[in-house]
Amino acid sequence: MYVNKEVKSAGRVLDLIAYLANCREPVGLARVSRDMSLPGSSLHALLHTLVARGHVHQGTDGRFVLVEESRHGFPFRRNENALVHAAMPVMMRLRDHSDETVILSILTAGGEIRRLSKVVSRNPVRYDVHIDAAITPHCTASGRVLLAYAPGKVVNAYFARVTMLGYTPRTETRPAVLRDLLHQVRRQGHAVNDGEFVTGSTGIAIPLRGASGRVVAALNLGMPSTRYLGRERVLLAMLQEAGRKIQTALVTAATAQAASMKQGNSGDDR
Repeated sequence: MYVNKEVKSAGRVLDLIAYLANCREPVGLARVSRDMSLPGSSLHALLHTLVARGHVHQGTDGRFVLVEESRHGFPFRRNENALVHAAMPVMMRLRDHSDETVILSILTAGGEIRRLSKVVSRNPVRYDVHIDAAITPHCTASGRVLLAYAPGKVVNAYFARVTMLGYTPRTETRPAVLRDLLHQVRRQGHAVNDGEFVTGSTGIAIPLRGASGRVVAALNLGMPSTRYLGRERVLLAMLQEAGRKIQTALVTAATAQAASMKQGNSGDDR
């Protein structure tokens, strides 16, 4: 005798994630309810659970979008939720203003680069990359930014264990020159990768600082090189403005969290 052991609420969550994975743009509650033939009250609770866990982002317009990382098996870490929540709405606006792809990356404790999220350009000819594809730090803009602001022991360990491979004729592989480039990134506050990793593509990246002032991530704009030429200053200015907005959001979120914890502790004392 067959017994259906499926938990109804768990099934709905998985169906909802599958639905959102097929939506490349944010969708409103009413549309999701209509498309999935589910009551809005039930969907509201499910969506906000996914938002709280960092798998879905809700924009200021109330619409929902699956965080890109969650399309690839939930490798999301709870301490990264605040960063992605702060960055996603700004990344979407930056994509719309620049018409280019925006990528958020971090440096892991093991000294590896990991992409957290991306918002892909709507342009038919665009730069895109799998969120979980390997990143080569020495010849990518995000990688150089994160290495430039990493502790010295992390940088030394990277150069000691990695063979600097050339991916295009433009790739810089000399360790001494690469170290100089990292110093240059720190001086100027951004990195540019012009065809060193993928021929015909350009990336520019800036560091993002958390509430403590420490660099916690890199924000990157990726595009075909032909659309970078002549727009260098404009694109960098857009990227820097987006970075300031994300950093402000991170400080605001950290302040609110600290206040909430303090209030909770006060309640415990009573």
